[in-house]
Amino acid sequence: MEFNFNFRLKTFLAAGMVCAGIISQAAETRPNIVLILADDLGYSDVGCFGSDISTPNIDRLAQTGVRLTQFYNQARCCPTRAALLTGKYPHQVGIGDMIDEYAAPARNAANSPAYQDHLSTNTPTMAEALRAAGYHTMMCGKWHLGKRPEEWPVHRGFDRSFVQIDGAMNYFGGDSKDGARARMALDDQTFVPPHDGFYSTDAFADHAIEFLEQVRGTNAKPFFLYLPFNASHWPLQAPEAEIEKYHGSYDAGWQAIREARLKKMISLGIVPTNQVMSPMDRGNAKAWNELPDDRKREWERRMEVYAAQTEHLDRSIGRVLDEIKKLGAEENTIVIFLSDNGGAAEDPNSGDKSVPIGDRDSFRGYARPWATVSNTPWRRHKVTAYEGGISAPFVVCWPAGISKTHQGKLVREPAHVIDLLPTFLNLAGVKSETNKLEGQNILPMLQGNAGNANRTFCWEHEGFRAIRDGKWKLVEAAAASEWELFNLEADRTESNDLAGEKPEIVRELKAKYDAWAVRCGVVDHAKLKAGAAASKE
Repeated sequence: MEFNFNFRLKTFLAAGMVCAGIISQAAETRPNIVLILADDLGYSDVGCFGSDISTPNIDRLAQTGVRLTQFYNQARCCPTRAALLTGKYPHQVGIGDMIDEYAAPARNAANSPAYQDHLSTNTPTMAEALRAAGYHTMMCGKWHLGKRPEEWPVHRGFDRSFVQIDGAMNYFGGDSKDGARARMALDDQTFVPPHDGFYSTDAFADHAIEFLEQVRGTNAKPFFLYLPFNASHWPLQAPEAEIEKYHGSYDAGWQAIREARLKKMISLGIVPTNQVMSPMDRGNAKAWNELPDDRKREWERRMEVYAAQTEHLDRSIGRVLDEIKKLGAEENTIVIFLSDNGGAAEDPNSGDKSVPIGDRDSFRGYARPWATVSNTPWRRHKVTAYEGGISAPFVVCWPAGISKTHQGKLVREPAHVIDLLPTFLNLAGVKSETNKLEGQNILPMLQGNAGNANRTFCWEHEGFRAIRDGKWKLVEAAAASEWELFNLEADRTESNDLAGEKPEIVRELKAKYDAWAVRCGVVDHAKLKAGAAASKE
């Protein structure tokens, strides 16, 4: 494995992606980098983006930093993590679909290096690049990019790592009985969560603090901490006392909470004063006023637990920020917070049905109605390429690098997770002669300069496809046969389909999308489904 890593990194350098000789000589002046990734957190789920949930630590980052109102992810766990860590689109690094077992038939049908069950070893990760640049590299949180030990973070550039291997886990490490414990790893060793006294959000913060203390003062090297919490992904689980704080907070129902959030978003300037909302998406649920009282109470409870585990996430982020301050590193540490996709319409609905939702033996999600609230005011949810699936709250704070006159500002030009690696390489003093990354360095726009409003981004995940080119967005749902066209400057809720009125723009964008799909190795999802079905016969 060490030989493979060295070969990969030498190839990385030789390709011109990184010129190690350009690293700044004054290493101690380069900023520390902390990248915090929330899981399944919707666009409006933190206070500084309009939420009713208490998130004072994230809000404090926004007050002393900047917020991006049009920041994009890749709609789901694995694809976003792949793009974030490599600066490339997911298919280019082997994550054309999920790595999980359910997607194995589709991956087999694709028979392509763009569809693997782990992150490709042909492209270095953010950690490998920053470690080569002289950074200490650490990770605490959800991995979900390879299950075999040789695919764990410790073999992808992280000096220290404490991780959840799979895509979801019991926050308490397992149920109260003697069931299987969550699959976790500490560096290159399997970690078995203790039966009592464990809560994943706390454990990730605890290990992050421990790792930070270990690198304190070590050769004056800067550090990179990747902190992808599993909160607020299902299952809905939180300490009961914290759930109780939100009792009664959501008894007004879905639409009333959405309307309150939109009003706050307008007051914060996140959206314009004339912003409208996409239609309420309840799925199969009845309208709130048609629900019997016991069903209302169950739905209220789901959101109460979600709010509690999200506030717990914020508190753990605060603990890590306090440690950075304690180490005297607060001024020259850039901290970025974002989410991997929109709110999740999923509800696994497993576990012990006799216990309250939120208990360690329960295994529930908050489903489509509350996901629609989380994604206020945008359309749809996680997995889809509509704005509700791919729009992330994005906050960046860097006291030494963002002027006081710019702190608290909103940045409205679009950006994407593929932009983080080239931005971090720039911060690390690493330059590229030939840019082989898909993203761009967005540091200038974070520091008050104008961004590029005319960029082009593409998405494909399990048949949901889209391209954004400047103000225009062409998008298709997985089960649809027609593309929809939207002018995002006037209609970011994707309510007014202009495809019939502007067929020339549809043709132009579809040609660009098709060229991107060929370049990245995208296989038509209908063919994957057909191939997967044939393999079962």
